[in-house]
Amino acid sequence: MAQNKLTDLNNHLFAQLERLGDEELSQEQLKQEMDRAKSINGVAKNIIDNAKVALEGAQFTYSSIPGDKEVPEQFKLNQ
Repeated sequence: MAQNKLTDLNNHLFAQLERLGDEELSQEQLKQEMDRAKSINGVAKNIIDNAKVALEGAQFTYSSIPGDKEVPEQFKLNQ
């Protein structure tokens, strides 16, 4: 199973932006990158939507449920 974090998604999105800005790409290569960017954008949107739901769940837990509470793994910060 993948161990990616939201910071990895951010890195992928910026890498795609750099590829789209490459002025040495031919028209065909640029079209391929644009198609790839559309695919990446679709997957990224799903990941972000999933993270929003998890964050909303964590916010609900911290504001509504008494007792021991734990931050979901995907929102824990590395030390």
